[in-house]
Order: sequence, then structure tokens, then C-alpha cells
Amino acid sequence: MRHKYKTRGIVLSRTPLGEANTLVMLLTPELGLVHARAQGLRKSGAKLSTALTTFAERDIVLVRGKESWRVAGAVLIENWFARFGSAEARARAGRICNLLLRLVAGEARDRKLFPIVKGFFNALAALPQDAHESAEVLAALRMLSALGLDAGTIPGEPSVFTQPLLIEVLKNKTKYISRINHGLNASGL
Repeated sequence: MRHKYKTRGIVLSRTPLGEANTLVMLLTPELGLVHARAQGLRKSGAKLSTALTTFAERDIVLVRGKESWRVAGAVLIENWFARFGSAEARARAGRICNLLLRLVAGEARDRKLFPIVKGFFNALAALPQDAHESAEVLAALRMLSALGLDAGTIPGEPSVFTQPLLIEVLKNKTKYISRINHGLNASGL
């Protein structure tokens, strides 16, 4: 019998896999970035279909198979997609998630990434829209730093996206964007 791993996770993206299955990219605090197969997710009436929507945080039960992870259960904790409120905030969340998926090839056991993404999602849901651009810049820079692609100093803790901190980021936006571009060049993307 295979061991079940219970963890919290955020679904970054979903990809169809075969006729009824889905490949779900999860970011977890303990396991890092995980690619897991959700069986029968695309069938009508599937139990997990609402629990595994993109940008939703949930408690997840994962089972490790010979070659890959499989989702055995999920309970919705927070639907970030609904909390973002605007299409622009959802687009910003999508860009950060896509950047993370491009920077991390395969799976990664990096525990630093989950608090960055969760803090960024919380900022998009709680802060006014004029602070979202600074939050996106800060999230991208923090991800690059966590992955070893930026060596400069970054203000604040990884999960903190406060209004005063984002005002400071806005003042130095050009410098931070230059560092992001340098990190992306270093990654080969």
C-alpha cells in the first residue's frame, strides 16, 4: 500500500491528460512544486472537479506512484480566483504562475516558493488595484531570488506584501525590473 501525503496546496495550472484525466501543477509548502494526475476530473459529476480549480488553495491528499503523483482527495480552503475580483488581478496571478512553471523544469522541493505565491495572492485579493503592479514585480523578483537567479537584496519577508513596502518597490521599479530581466537572461528563458 502506498503512503498518502496530506498537505496544503495551490493549483497553478491544469492540463488535459487523455480523455478524462487532468495533470495538475500544485505548489505545496512541504513538497514544493508537484505535478499530479487527477483521474476522471474532466468527467461530468467528478467529485474533485470543483476542488481542483486553478488559483484555489486546498488541503490535498497525494499518493506517490512508481512514476508520478496522483491526487487522492482535496478539500477547498480558499478560492483565490473569486477573491481577486478583477480580470487584471487574475491576469497578474496567471503571469506569476506561468513564470514559476517556466523557471522550474519538472518538480522542485523548494519550500521558499509557496509563501511567495500565497503572499502575492493575498496582496491581489486585499490591496487596492494601484498596488498590484508593484506586488507583481516584487513576487517575480522574490521567485528569481529563491531559485538562485538574483543575488541582490530584496525588502521584506517572502510572504509580506504591505502597502508601504509596495510603495518602496514602486519608487525603485526600474532597478527591480532590470534585475528581473537579468535573472531571466541568466535562466536561459
